[in-house]
Amino acid sequence: MLRLSTKNKKFAALALALNLLLVLGTIPTTQVGAADHGDAPGASVDRSADINDVYLFLDPTDNTKVVMLMTVHGFIVPAEASNFGIFDHNLRYRFNIEANGDTVPDGTVDVTFSEKINSGATPQTATVTSSFFPTFTAPTTPANTNVTGPTPVVTTNAGTGIAFYAGLSDDPFTFDIPAFGRFTASVIAGAPNPAFFNRGRDSFAGYNTLSIGFSFPVQLLRSQLNIANNTVGLYAQTQRRISSVLRAPSRSFAPNYTDVDRMAIPAVNVSLIPFSRKNEYNLGTPTDDANGRFADSIVGTLTALGTNTTNIGVLATVAVVKGDILRLDLTKANTGPGSGTNPAAAFPNGRRLADDVVDTILFFVANQNPLSDNANVNDVPFRDTFPFFGLSQQPRESGIDDNTRN
Repeated sequence: MLRLSTKNKKFAALALALNLLLVLGTIPTTQVGAADHGDAPGASVDRSADINDVYLFLDPTDNTKVVMLMTVHGFIVPAEASNFGIFDHNLRYRFNIEANGDTVPDGTVDVTFSEKINSGATPQTATVTSSFFPTFTAPTTPANTNVTGPTPVVTTNAGTGIAFYAGLSDDPFTFDIPAFGRFTASVIAGAPNPAFFNRGRDSFAGYNTLSIGFSFPVQLLRSQLNIANNTVGLYAQTQRRISSVLRAPSRSFAPNYTDVDRMAIPAVNVSLIPFSRKNEYNLGTPTDDANGRFADSIVGTLTALGTNTTNIGVLATVAVVKGDILRLDLTKANTGPGSGTNPAAAFPNGRRLADDVVDTILFFVANQNPLSDNANVNDVPFRDTFPFFGLSQQPRESGIDDNTRN
């Protein structure tokens, strides 16, 4: 078992991985998804603010547009869509966009929602504010419990060409949670048993999630954010509104926000950060990552799983050296159905709905030996147009399978 206890050894592993990536050009991938659902105790008890996944890719039908998606509040059962398919009006959902290759956002896009006060089909109103384009508002897509789910309502802002969507959708994440837990326990116990993955059950099948999406013209991002090296980065945050201290009788409470969750590279916090540091990680920044704040913990977890120095370095490079930020090469064409399927544009070149990040991570954890969780196909087809999510799961009629695979 590896013992990387010193700072020099830790960063030697990262440097080794960086050199390896420069030689290989990219990380091998297969197809589907991984996520951050319930990654920390703070987010788990604040489910409205719990980020599931973040996606970044070129629109496969029009590569002049960049798609940025965030999903939050997972495991919404179809029968409760009208009650839980509501965006929290006390949250700010933030898209942090990085344009010059460092770890500091060069632009932000914030989404807040009006309070849901009417039942039925009355939509909430989303207010979109940004550091680089004018504020606009748009309706959400109200959830329902009908046999057929609602068609996504997409609003295109006339002044900027930005398209926006917010509503309930099928959760695109596919992963066998119990199998992964049993497998990692067997590794730590010294008797690795990949047969646990033979159950091949998608723990997220049959459930919905709240989804927010943008389609940005590439030219808008280039002109406003001065993108360098044809690469744009993204990480998401949820921030809860708090009231300032009332300092005088005449002064009203002012809205401020405190961080709850952050997410970009899939499965970093949920799989690689020890439980005792998960809240700390969510309150950290990509700059903290790049400065090595969590590197010892990531290396320690991977060492306990038997991952060798080379592959520890590969994984740590993706999550640490450049900060926990998804990065997309705008010159790599994205094509195919859904959100795109061509291998050349797959994760870690951004992330698409069908990129199989779970199997990619398992490949390196297992020292580049093929290993799959066998939960590799989403139970609802992805759409071929923005926002690309599959339609929401709806309550089934008598005798029809509810799709859940627990």
